Formats: sequence, structure tokens, C-alpha cells
Amino acid sequence: MINMSNRRKIYRYIGIAGLSLIYAACRIPPLAESTANKNVPTAFGTDSITDTTNTAKVVWRDFFQDQYLKNLIDTALKNNQELNITMQEIEMSRNEIKARKGEYLPFVGVKAGAGLDKVARYTSRGASEATTEIKPGKEMPDPLPDYLVAAYATWEVDVWHKLRNAKKAAVSRYLASVEGRNFMVTHLITEIADSYYELLALDNQLSIVKQNIAIQQNALKIVRLQKEAARVTELAVRRFEAQVLSTQSLQYDIQQQIVETQNRINFLLGRYPQPIARSSEGFEKLPPLAVQAGLPSQLLINRPDIRQAELNIAAAKLDVKSAKARFYPSLDISASIGYQAFNPSFLLNTPESLLYSIGGDIMAPLVNRNAIKAEYVNANAKQIQAVYDYERTVLNAYIEVANQLSKMDNLEKSYTLKSKQVQALAQSVNISNDLFKSTRADYMEVLLTQRDALEAKFELIETKKQQINARINIYQALGGGWE
Repeated sequence: MINMSNRRKIYRYIGIAGLSLIYAACRIPPLAESTANKNVPTAFGTDSITDTTNTAKVVWRDFFQDQYLKNLIDTALKNNQELNITMQEIEMSRNEIKARKGEYLPFVGVKAGAGLDKVARYTSRGASEATTEIKPGKEMPDPLPDYLVAAYATWEVDVWHKLRNAKKAAVSRYLASVEGRNFMVTHLITEIADSYYELLALDNQLSIVKQNIAIQQNALKIVRLQKEAARVTELAVRRFEAQVLSTQSLQYDIQQQIVETQNRINFLLGRYPQPIARSSEGFEKLPPLAVQAGLPSQLLINRPDIRQAELNIAAAKLDVKSAKARFYPSLDISASIGYQAFNPSFLLNTPESLLYSIGGDIMAPLVNRNAIKAEYVNANAKQIQAVYDYERTVLNAYIEVANQLSKMDNLEKSYTLKSKQVQALAQSVNISNDLFKSTRADYMEVLLTQRDALEAKFELIETKKQQINARINIYQALGGGWE
């Protein structure tokens, strides 16, 4: 039974703990919480399209039709080192959840020990033990052995959900890391596709250069014949030779770009340089990749980086709650049970060798709480920072899509005009050659026409490549390209 004096002590302790709780709760610094603005325009640009069909829902295997490109992407998703590094970071985030979960569960352990204790005879303890008999006729051993086998447990009772909120924050960060990996996949697929079509464009430009070299060499032969017939001067011959050499030099520049582009793809695939399998025929006639932008609000669901930013907000808010709980008293419970004796033969004697204990501690910060306050203020600042990051990510996603939609429209118009330009200049080359043969045109007209035709063909190939890249980029901007 608990006597009156002990009861008063217990009530006093409870009263002190209650006052500590009130004091701590009243002294928490007030902070302003920020809420993310999730409002987006109803359409991209000035158009008022309300079609919800969205290309982001199309998996990349169906979006890309080139089997060579699909094989490259498959290899990259397995071997890309940066992606594999991210996978390990996800694994670390998963383990962080286990660590946070373990903090609010009881910790149970087992311990065993042995020792020897020799007490000086002329001390109060030594004198007391020297006159103590374990049982009649048997004195306390000197020195005194000590053997112990016990189980013990400690547990911080998560009254204010400080530890549970920390665990939930770890879960949100794990999910955010998964979304970060998905966003990296979209970038990786986009970069490989862009580089692949750049390689096809370079192949076609190289083919055009070789065709022009053949045309220019044939024109050079004609000029030399005309020079022998005294119809042109040596200057014309030299100018045509210079044109041929310039175009031949351009051929090697393109070949170097092809090597570097192939090696860029190989790096993304996590392998050493080797030829990239591809089919470059019919590049100029490749059908445009079909793209439907859908609604801006769908970006909030489809874009992995936006979902990652949203999960970071959730984690930051939980961090604030966890930091706030540190102002409140914490309740720790500890317990142990086991056997202890000076002789192993007595170790399991019950109840003589049995020992057990249980206790609880309530601790509350009262003085010098600057560290807790600083952690709380920093947690709130990070939460506000996460809100700004979310809003910036949403704004960036909207602008990316709007830019690519405009780019697709303008490139389509530009490609149509450049196609007509190439056709006109191709006819001009034939006309200028015929006129030059009949001495009705100057050799400079032939040279300039050939140069303009070559540049126009290059620009047409470049515009086609930009058309394809714009559709790839908007596919990624809409949130497509990951599984």
C-alpha cells in the first residue's frame, strides 16, 4: 500500500509535469505556415482547347516507332550509371523508413556479464560485508564474484507523435525519391531520342555533302575543259577547285560530329564506344509524332517532378510537427528482468537471485531551448521553401509545354517554306549549269547557286530534326516517358 507521504510526492511530481507541459506549450514560438498555390491556367497559350486527350498517357514504347531507338532506350534503362546511382539513393530512402519506424517501437535487448569485486576491509562496506553471513556459518566471499543474465527494454512513448511524424516524413521522402527517379527516366529517354535523331540528321547531311562533292567535281571537269578551250580563265578553275575542297572539308567535320554523337549515346547506354545501329533512309519523310497536350491541370498528375515537389511539401510539414513536439515533455519507460548471483550455481535460484525493475521518466525542456527553437524555425523555413519549389516546378512545366507547342507550329510552317526553297534552288543549280555550259552565265553564278542549294538542304534537314525534337521534348514536358 502507498502511504500518505508517498502519495503526496506522486501528486507533486504529476503537478510539476503538468505545469511543465503547460509552460512548454505556451512558449512555442508562433510561425506562419505557407500553402501551395495549385491553380493553373485552363489552357496552354491563348487557345481555349478543352480536349482531355493527353499524349503523356502513352508509354514510350508506343510513342516511338523506330525499333532501333527502342532497343537503345531499353539498354540505357538497364545500364545507365546515373540511373543506377539514383536507384541506390531510393534504397537508402527505404532504409530510412525502417530506421524511423524503429525509433518509436520498444527497444529490447539481452545482456550477460561476469565480474569480480574486492572491497577494502577497513571501509564501511568492507566491514559490513565481512560480518555478513550468506547463511549460518558461511560468510560473504572475498573477493566477491558477480554473474548476471538479464533482459532489458527501453521505450520512448510517442505521446505527441514526434517519432511517428518523422517516420511519415521518411515515407514521403522515399516516394519523392521514386518520383525523382521517374523524372530522371523521362530526361534519359528524351536525351537518347534527341541524340538518335540528331545522328540520323547528320547521316543525311553527310549524304548530301557527298552528292554535292560529285556535282562540284563534275562541274570542275567542265570548267577545266572550257579553260582549255579558252572560254574561261584560270581564275574560274581555281574558284571551282576551292569550292570542291571546302565541301570535302565539310564532309570530315560532319563525320566527326557523327562520332561524337554516337559516343554520347554510348555513354548514356553505359558502354564503351561502338557503332550505333540505325536506319537513316527516309529521314526527310518521317511522319511527325502525334502529340495531344490535354489540359494544364493534368500536369499536376502526369509530371513526376511536380509529384516529387508535392511529396516534399508533405514531408516538410511533418518535419515541422515533429520539431514542434520537441517542446513537449517526453515520457521514457525502462524495465529489466533477470538473474544475478555471486556463484553460477545460485544464478537461477528463484526468487533469491531474481532481479527486476521498471521506471518511467518525464522530461520537458524548460531553460535554454534555443536549439529546439532553431530546429523548429528551420523546419518551418524548409516547409515554406518546399512550397516555393512546388510552385516554381508547376510554372516551369507549364512554360515548357507552351514553348514546345509554339515551336511545333512555327517549325511546321518553316519546314514547308524551306522545302519549297530547296526545290527552287535544286532547279537553279541545273539551270545555272546549263547556262554556264552555253556561256550565258558567269561561273560565279554557278558557285553561288551550288553553295545556296547546299545550305538550304542542310537547313531543311536541321529543321526536320528540330521538328522531331520538339515533339520528343513536349512528350517529356507533358510528363510522358516513364513506366
